[in-house]
Amino acid sequence: MDVLPRPTSTTGKLTARATKYMDEFMNGLIQRNPGEPEFIQAVREVAESLVPYVLEHPKYEEAEILQRITEPDRIVSFRVCWEDDQGRIQVNRAWRVQFNNSIGPYKGGMRFHPSVNQGILKFLGFEQVFKNSLTGLPMGGAKGGSNFDPKGRSDREVMRFCHSLMTELHRHIGPDTDVPAGDIGVGSREISYMFGQYKRLENAFKGAMTGKGLSYGGSLVRKESTGYGCVLFARNMLQHKGEDLAGKTCTVSGSGNVSIYAAEKAIEIGAKVVTLSDSSGFVHDPDGVDAEKLEFVKDLKEIRRGRIAEYAERFPSATYHDKVRPWGVPCDIALPCATQNELNAEDARNLLKNGVQCVSEGANMPATLDAAHAFVEAGVLFGPGKAANAGGVAVSGLEQSQNALRLSWSREEVLRRLEGIMNNIHAKCVEHGTREDGSVHYVRGANIAGFVKVADVMAAYGIL
Repeated sequence: MDVLPRPTSTTGKLTARATKYMDEFMNGLIQRNPGEPEFIQAVREVAESLVPYVLEHPKYEEAEILQRITEPDRIVSFRVCWEDDQGRIQVNRAWRVQFNNSIGPYKGGMRFHPSVNQGILKFLGFEQVFKNSLTGLPMGGAKGGSNFDPKGRSDREVMRFCHSLMTELHRHIGPDTDVPAGDIGVGSREISYMFGQYKRLENAFKGAMTGKGLSYGGSLVRKESTGYGCVLFARNMLQHKGEDLAGKTCTVSGSGNVSIYAAEKAIEIGAKVVTLSDSSGFVHDPDGVDAEKLEFVKDLKEIRRGRIAEYAERFPSATYHDKVRPWGVPCDIALPCATQNELNAEDARNLLKNGVQCVSEGANMPATLDAAHAFVEAGVLFGPGKAANAGGVAVSGLEQSQNALRLSWSREEVLRRLEGIMNNIHAKCVEHGTREDGSVHYVRGANIAGFVKVADVMAAYGIL
């Protein structure tokens, strides 16, 4: 039997054979998905790792797994009509991208934001396939959302919109079919309205959504889980290299759910968090964000829905920087937790110049492809979102298990299971991403580990 040449060199650069395969694959994908740059970016990042692996394992090439895994199973698109408080009829568009259910029911959040479009949801759903696979739980990948903006809307307006959306969406979801959760713009209020309408339409109390309130089937630690998991993954990366998170200086972007609880876990472990941000700018607190200050941020963002600039008004140790991101602040650890593509190549250069040791992605694809390349080439520990922020969907999966068993686990039990899942994800990245010199290419490790489980099941099903 002939031995196939390795498609990558020891430097990790694509060989001529892999480059040709990659070019043909990406050109076809771009032609099939015009006007969807986020989706194309997400696939390119994954393909850089998977093309060499697929060429080393011909069974995946023969089964055209790359071509199949980058096509959604289906996309449901529909209009949402609702009435505002002035009696005017409003019309929005909504989608559910059911990307791949090879290893379990579709699972992924719903996002409400004016920027939402089909391409962004395809990127998020594609990433979700790999992320959910990494957790080890039986969950496929999906994502959904609408271009509806809940900011500035009354509770009644949000309720009318959510009820109208679920009137269509309910027929496409269910505990054994597709289990949506929250995402940007979709918190406990929105989940409550949607689940209430689902229950009314289905005439059944079923675990068809996660992120629910504790009194009606939700799980403890769900709100904290994405941020907590991001920090736990960063700690794993540092400990694997003989370092520790305690005593390190962290910059955190965002001030929403993921950011707040990433900061909380980092502080709990003993790190010093010095930045938080929102769409208007960021605050730099050289004294560190302690537990008391973080409680102020929780009230500011979760209750009053204010702007992060108020932090600097409340605490004189902090300064506010308008229309700027926090990546120029010197740090040991960077935790981008806001949104996609918030950290570009220039930001990466600034972080590297200031001595960053570790970057753990709390948001989905917050680093551009050029920024991610810069971190990897510089030898910085770089945890991609599909691994580092998998804690959220992991606890969503645990919520599904609790719903199926009709019970509720303690906070300690959920935290124990979350930490175990994040440890296992790190171990899979190490297994598939360790280089000859002993360092770990976490992007490659996460992509391959997430791919293998789904690809093997797809091949086992035959041509579907």
